[in-house]
Amino acid sequence: MERFTMSLEDDLARQFDDFIKEKGYSNRSEAMRDIIRDKLEHTRLQDTVNSSGKCIANLSYIYNHHESGLASKIVDSHHHHHDLTVSTLHVHLDHDNCLETVILKGDVAEVRQFSNAIKAVRGVRHGHLHMVPVEVSESSHSADGKIHTHSKPKT
Repeated sequence: MERFTMSLEDDLARQFDDFIKEKGYSNRSEAMRDIIRDKLEHTRLQDTVNSSGKCIANLSYIYNHHESGLASKIVDSHHHHHDLTVSTLHVHLDHDNCLETVILKGDVAEVRQFSNAIKAVRGVRHGHLHMVPVEVSESSHSADGKIHTHSKPKT
């Protein structure tokens, strides 16, 4: 592990220490590692928007299942993009509202396009996409010789 020293203005250091305490980090190093990883992931994703970069992602959104045809539109969209969808969790929040969390895997541009399409459906609210860039490789290391895919985060 490599070490480096960093100097901060007193006010910035106090704000950072408050952030560390609020988020539950045990020390400054852990917080800095997460901040650096987050910035690197964000930069990689921005660089791969129009390329063939791969990602894993979590798309979450809320919608009112009573809105006419809304649930059907969402389900149809998932079926049209079944190659991206790994899993979906559907939670009933109250008598009207549902929360869905979708795990996605695929090309960054395709995942982003799917996410934007879902969030743009009238009646979908609070949509948020979190993507992590990955390196994808195929291998066979089991006795049956079946080839499977590995998705390794880049950070």
